[in-house]
Amino acid sequence: MYNYTAGSTGLDASMPPWVQEGGYDAWAQRLRDVKIRARVLREMVAAQNQWENLLLAAGGEGTLLVGFKNEALRGYTGKTLAEVAKLRNRSVQDTAMDLVAEDGSRVQVVYFLMSEDNVKRQIQLPWVSFGSDAASMSTEGVFLKTSTHPRAYGNFARLLRKYVRDEHAVPLTEAIRKLTSLPAANLRIKERGQLAPGYFADIVVFDPNNIADHATYERPHQYATGVRDVWVNGTQVLKEGEHTGRKPGRVVRGPGWKGAEAGK
Repeated sequence: MYNYTAGSTGLDASMPPWVQEGGYDAWAQRLRDVKIRARVLREMVAAQNQWENLLLAAGGEGTLLVGFKNEALRGYTGKTLAEVAKLRNRSVQDTAMDLVAEDGSRVQVVYFLMSEDNVKRQIQLPWVSFGSDAASMSTEGVFLKTSTHPRAYGNFARLLRKYVRDEHAVPLTEAIRKLTSLPAANLRIKERGQLAPGYFADIVVFDPNNIADHATYERPHQYATGVRDVWVNGTQVLKEGEHTGRKPGRVVRGPGWKGAEAGK
């Protein structure tokens, strides 16, 4: 899990599945049809149990726009869907449909949906491990053209800072297990996730008193701090907080890979 009270996906999660059938082009074309739009709007505001409507759960004020493909729309980045709807003098639902049709994509958004109490409860469950559910990003270049969810930069440091050090919601040793050996065991990834003879040397050295996340919803492109040294496959890639220039990473495959049975 990621330990934030907001998730992130697209505006596709605000519209019924049938209107999206056939891929983006077919979806966008339907959204330009007045009669189809009227049906979509009715279903977007109706309580039902046929599909998960994240916009209905979060509301326009709880839906943050973070990723546009169309440069003409990128000025809306960081605004809520409700704010953009007001600027355009449209309903929240019509604005969502308009943006999808205009952007050439599903439009990446952040939905504020979760309870902090529930997040903390899940963190404490012994079978729950952690993942950012985000791409690996950089604080430079093309990555800065769009925003993102702060989990892309801060999820693991946030766990160690907020829930271990500051709030004592989970012991440090248990948090480390949930970051290392537990997910490796769940995914059945061999010789990873532990410091043991014969295992790949993937090692992170950090300061538990100073590790901290800095990424926010307003400014997500910020690295965490407090990690001093990192080894990947036995090669040091971070030394005293600076990248060594070495890139020893390799593909890690689980039992679902087609070559797994052959032991490759």
